[in-house]
Amino acid sequence: MFIKITLTIIFLVVMVAVGLYSRKQASSVDGFVLGGRAVGPWLTAFAYGTSYFSAVVFVGYAGQFGWKYGLSSTWIGVGNAVIGSLLAWIVLGRRTKLMTQHIESRTMPDFFGTRFGDQGLRVAASIIAFVFLIPYTAGVYKGISTLFEMGFGIPYEYCVVIMAILTAIYVILGGYKATAMNDFIQGIIMLFGIVAVIVAVLNVQGGLVAAVDKLAVMPSDADPNVNGGFATWFGPDPWNLLGVVILTSLGTWGLPQMVGKFYSITDESAIKRGTIISTIFALIVAGGCYFLGGFGRLFGMPPVLPNGKLAFDSIVPSMLVTLPDILIALVVLLVLSASMSTLASLVLTSSSTMTLDLIYRDKKSLPGEVEEGSIDDVVAEKIERRKVVVMRVLIMFFIAISLLIALNPPTFIAQLMGISWGALAGAFLAPFMMGLYSKKVTTASVWACFIWGVGITVVNMLIGNPINPINCGAIAMVGGFPVVWLVSLFTKKLPQQTVDSIFECYK
Repeated sequence: MFIKITLTIIFLVVMVAVGLYSRKQASSVDGFVLGGRAVGPWLTAFAYGTSYFSAVVFVGYAGQFGWKYGLSSTWIGVGNAVIGSLLAWIVLGRRTKLMTQHIESRTMPDFFGTRFGDQGLRVAASIIAFVFLIPYTAGVYKGISTLFEMGFGIPYEYCVVIMAILTAIYVILGGYKATAMNDFIQGIIMLFGIVAVIVAVLNVQGGLVAAVDKLAVMPSDADPNVNGGFATWFGPDPWNLLGVVILTSLGTWGLPQMVGKFYSITDESAIKRGTIISTIFALIVAGGCYFLGGFGRLFGMPPVLPNGKLAFDSIVPSMLVTLPDILIALVVLLVLSASMSTLASLVLTSSSTMTLDLIYRDKKSLPGEVEEGSIDDVVAEKIERRKVVVMRVLIMFFIAISLLIALNPPTFIAQLMGISWGALAGAFLAPFMMGLYSKKVTTASVWACFIWGVGITVVNMLIGNPINPINCGAIAMVGGFPVVWLVSLFTKKLPQQTVDSIFECYK
């Protein structure tokens, strides 16, 4: 216990110290939200990866999908690395950096409002982002607190509150730069931690070969007379496995807290290096998490909840509880690192979105247009400082709301994430990506995709989830592309001169 407490205290002190160190760079809006658009490839790549993978993945997804699909769940991690990291950086990185800088966009809702010439889109997108980031944040709290409860014996409620306070401190102090620097430190812990934990867990089962052999003789859930499904390449249920791969990999392309990383990177050469770093990071961390979860059945049946369902969120903790104290301390730091980085990204995204796109919704000029009614530098500086203060207040507000949900979570971690990612990426992915590449996307098509993504997720939830939230989220994302394309064919196009001025950034 002394080892666990000491390492955790050192970790938390470093996080707060980084916040204090970065506070001078967080005095302006660009500094607080984007790190002055001058964050290097290593910090950006690690910020992307650590925001991607949290306790939701390590505890919730690795446990639930490792139990359902066995070793084939590793494909989820591979998909996260190839689709969610490599292709995301290649397809979105450069074009996002150039266009958002050209139109002076600081948030994803700001992008929609400026790119498509409709401030109503900006307001709607900010509300969608704020509302649907909350369940994801609650899922992260729940995941980390489950591990803390196992490692320290501290009641779940205390864990949730402590994590919320500590995350708020360093984000409020240092903004995005503090978050990115802490993400780098946390990412290094995650890389070493996941490798060490996999080796230790497999040793408990007699090594890799022995563990796979044990898994191969386990009967299928669907047919007890059939063995070996959990040790095969594509597992017992490849189609539902594909739905998880799509949700968790393609979903990052439409999430405000993920895409925002491309806004802040220094230049195009940094994007090329960041692509490689981010992909390797994802392959090790995500691939390792799901590979580890695939052996969950070797550690016995998880507890049963009052509703009769298995407590999937307890599977990974049950695998780790037999490890030596030093490794449990490492696991706690691993999950703490993953979760605090994600929480920091979520609360920063939510507060900046609410401040810049709802409370202070400035009228912006497109490239080439003349600004009217410009204000002097002194007044502008005062407004900038006021915006930063409001963002810091909203960080506390957002954390308080997500805490209330986390203290009484309505469902499994995986389902919380499915609802959040399904609505956000279902609404944002298609119009954002197509808006970067095509001059033919119309304002009406963006509205239609917002309605589609949020509508299908909410309706499915209200009628009792007849479609699994994970699969529903995947349908929402993929379905957004034909929605935007079809509606754009039959609705009014934006003025050609306006669109041409926006796309000049790629010349």
